[in-house]
Amino acid sequence: MRHRVGGRKLQRTSAHRLALFRNMSAALIKHEQITTTLAKAKELRPYIEKLVTLAKKGGLSNRRLAHARLLDDAQLVKLFETIGTRYADRNGGYTRIIKMGPRQSDAAEMAIIEFVDRDVSAKGQDSGPVQSDEDFDEAA
Repeated sequence: MRHRVGGRKLQRTSAHRLALFRNMSAALIKHEQITTTLAKAKELRPYIEKLVTLAKKGGLSNRRLAHARLLDDAQLVKLFETIGTRYADRNGGYTRIIKMGPRQSDAAEMAIIEFVDRDVSAKGQDSGPVQSDEDFDEAA
């Protein structure tokens, strides 16, 4: 019996699931909007909302608890300095999930998870190496 056992397993081991949530929460904090499957978005929502609540409260012990759950120093700074202050007067409900419909390849339900009052310019920011036109011409 699995009475009162919450959460989806997502076809992963517990360590893989933990790593998945850490990576997805770091990406969500960085870009403030990510696209994923509906099941993953629904499982990520309480994970990220608890991190935002820790950031709102502030303090060293809450920063250490958030670091233990996030393990990304750059995103931890953004979480506490930007996102925590942005939602200081909000009583929960920091994220929203928008359904997108099925994915073309395997018909998995897709969704967008984003912060409610997000910074639109953060999307796609510092996603990796960008090749300029000059680099492209030199390579040719």
